[in-house]
Amino acid sequence: MAANSSDRPVLEELDRAECLRLISGGGVGRVAFDDGEGPTVIPVNYAVDGEAVIFRTSASARLGHSLLTSVPGGEVRAAFQVDRFDETGQVGWSVLVRGGAHPLSDEEKTTVANVEPWPRGDREAWFRLAAREVSGRRLRKP
Repeated sequence: MAANSSDRPVLEELDRAECLRLISGGGVGRVAFDDGEGPTVIPVNYAVDGEAVIFRTSASARLGHSLLTSVPGGEVRAAFQVDRFDETGQVGWSVLVRGGAHPLSDEEKTTVANVEPWPRGDREAWFRLAAREVSGRRLRKP
């Protein structure tokens, strides 16, 4: 038997402030970028610092290598997504941050929110993704 349409979740657009509030606790998100072979998405641990996302990776990893080889002082276009869903309850949210990512200098690393990566090994490459565009949606019960 089909569910009554009035019982189905409602999809709503989120404003910038709500999006940033939802991701402010940090955790795990996904960085999307072009690694030279096409679009790629890599999960990372992250922290929010103001309106920027801070993440770390290994300099030799695909993400680190791609972002570190950008023009010195320049940024690489990238996107970052975080979502939380309850599949049983059919509710949740998704936030997308788009902007330019650049490696952090040693000095910058001391002034931004700390990120503790889950995997062992050296994660010496720190990046900041400036939130130029922020959008999100929430699926909620009526």
